[in-house]
Amino acid sequence: MTIRFLIIDGLNLIRRIYAAMPGDNGPERAEDARHSSAQSLQRALRECMPTHTVCVFEGEGPGWRHKLYDGYKANRAPMPEALRASLPEFKAVFMDMGVSSISFPTVEADDVIATFATKTAEQQGSAIILSTDKIFLQLLSDHIIVRDHFQKQNHDRSYVAAKFGVPPERLVELLALTGDSTNNIEGIPSVGTKSAARLLAQFETLDNILSSAFVIPGKLGEAIRTHGEKALLSRRLSHLRRDLELGVNLKSFRYEHPDDQAQPDPHGRFP
Repeated sequence: MTIRFLIIDGLNLIRRIYAAMPGDNGPERAEDARHSSAQSLQRALRECMPTHTVCVFEGEGPGWRHKLYDGYKANRAPMPEALRASLPEFKAVFMDMGVSSISFPTVEADDVIATFATKTAEQQGSAIILSTDKIFLQLLSDHIIVRDHFQKQNHDRSYVAAKFGVPPERLVELLALTGDSTNNIEGIPSVGTKSAARLLAQFETLDNILSSAFVIPGKLGEAIRTHGEKALLSRRLSHLRRDLELGVNLKSFRYEHPDDQAQPDPHGRFP
C-alpha cells in the first residue's frame, strides 16, 4: 500500500477559521469555529484522500527555540481564553471523524510535523502538510507537498522558486538573512527577500555570504558584517527538526474512509 499521510497543523487550521468568525472572543464564537473547522477538515479529507492522517498541536511548555531565544514568537497575540478552553472539544470532534490529535510536552508542532513528513518520505510515501505556514516549504520534495487548504493550492518547488527566488533547500538560508516576522525572528536589517535571493545566487550559502561580507559593498556589506550573528541564530531557529524520536507508530494514524467510498490514488498523486 502506498502511504498517503495527511498531516494537519492543528492550530493553523483552527485559528485561521476562528479569526474569520464574527463576534467577540466568547464561547459562541469558539463553537462556531468548531463547526466550521469540522466542515473544513471533512473537505480536506475528501480532497486529499489520505491513507493515514493526524492533527498535530503544540506541546505545553517552552521548547528549545524559546530557550535559545526568549523573543521567539513574542509578538504573537495570546490565544483567546474561550478558544483555548474549547480545544478538547475540537479534538473530540476530529476524533469522531477518524482523525486523532497528538502533541508532545515542550515539543513544537512544527518539528513534529516535519519529522512525520520526513519519515513518510523516507519510506517512499507521500506526505501532505495542511498549513499556510511558510516554514514548512523547506521540506518540499518529490514526496512532500504543503497544501494551502483555504486556497485549495498545493505548493511545490516551483512555487517556492517563484515566490522567494530560491529552491526549498535554500529557504532556511533566506530566512536567516531576512528574518521571519511571523515568529519574531530577526535577520539582518535592510535585507529583504530579493536581496537575500541575489546574495544566495551569488554565494550559495549563508556561511559563504558571512565569510565574504568584506567584499560586499555599501550598506549591505556593512549590515552583514555587523549582524552576522543574528543571521546564524535566525538559521538555527528557522530550521525544522526532522529526526525526533516520538515513540509512535504510523499504524496508529490509519484513516478509515467512510463506507470505503474514497480511495487514494495508488500512485500517491495529489489532486
